[in-house]
Amino acid sequence: MAIMPDSWIRRMAKDHGMIDPFVESQRREGVISYGLSSYGYDSRVADEFKIFTNVDNAVVDPKQFSDAGFVTRQGPVCIIPPNSFALAHTVEYFRIPRDVLVICLGKSTYARCGLIVNVTPLEPEWEGQVTIEISNTTPLPAKVYANEGICQFLFLKGESPPEVSYADRAGKYMGQRGVSLPKL
Repeated sequence: MAIMPDSWIRRMAKDHGMIDPFVESQRREGVISYGLSSYGYDSRVADEFKIFTNVDNAVVDPKQFSDAGFVTRQGPVCIIPPNSFALAHTVEYFRIPRDVLVICLGKSTYARCGLIVNVTPLEPEWEGQVTIEISNTTPLPAKVYANEGICQFLFLKGESPPEVSYADRAGKYMGQRGVSLPKL
């Protein structure tokens, strides 16, 4: 597997709609950086957040997920309570080529503040806005800024296309827009 450079990411975004909207260079003045980097793409978090709360003593069950365990907020800033968690989604819509696997890492600016970003790999031929999991590991409330960088995607090109892609098996999170909650 080879990690793909900026020139490949740019071409795939422009000619094949791999990332939409696509920001062709790093934007960083007064914001947490986003846009094309040397070997990746720094994505922005949208302004919709689902913040987990324990007001109703809800239980988080991935097999029978209830939205009673969180509140939805929309705006330019999200404050995640101490030792809590929020779901959000990327501004960008991704269309992953058949011979590519995408890995996501959190931005160091947030990591240094105790905010951990998790995204499962984007599989070959998956498409949609990416649901982002953000954990506040600190004992303090923490801010996340909408429409600014949240994570970096790295594009790994396989030796050959897989026999079965995410689209081939009609994956349950295909074409998602907004925050997608757990599905069984």
